[in-house]
Amino acid sequence: MGFCGIYLISINVIAFLLYGINTWLYKHTEKGQIDILLTIIALLGGSAGLLLYILLFDRKAVKDNMMSRVFIACIFVIQLIIFLISKGFVADHITLAFWKYFSDHKILLVYLAIINIVTLVAFALDKIAAAEHNVKSRIRIVTLLGLAFIGGSIGAIIGMYLFRHKTKKDYFKVGVPLIIVMQVIVLFYIMNAKIF
Repeated sequence: MGFCGIYLISINVIAFLLYGINTWLYKHTEKGQIDILLTIIALLGGSAGLLLYILLFDRKAVKDNMMSRVFIACIFVIQLIIFLISKGFVADHITLAFWKYFSDHKILLVYLAIINIVTLVAFALDKIAAAEHNVKSRIRIVTLLGLAFIGGSIGAIIGMYLFRHKTKKDYFKVGVPLIIVMQVIVLFYIMNAKIF
């Protein structure tokens, strides 16, 4: 194992431990959380450790932690792509021909069209339920963000601004554009890794 392997293991162990400390701080103090440090650690390659802690010990998604979860998930996917590229899992010839790729892989285009329509409808239904103050009919935040994450980000951003819904919430206002950036990077990688 080289320096990169040792670095990645170390930074992710540190991230895992710091997330645990941060969770404890949120439960036992009013201030003193180390969110900024966790953001830096995630950007330095520790997103896998943060994600592992969340999956093992902090699975309850609430409004207060939603932005950090979206950020960590997107950074993890981007860092995974960077890792795969660094290991040589990329084609010799790089292309930006998105439309050619979609015309060659129509099933992906159909999937993206369907998931974006479903996401747009979900935002519309949630807006209607919010306007009617119908709490039982509301769609959970994690569901709306999940739909955006699995490919419906364009439908989410259109729904947000078309229906003026969730535009003041950071986990949507910042989170959905971050998801779009992550998805463009994933698509670019898939196109050039010749996976599909």
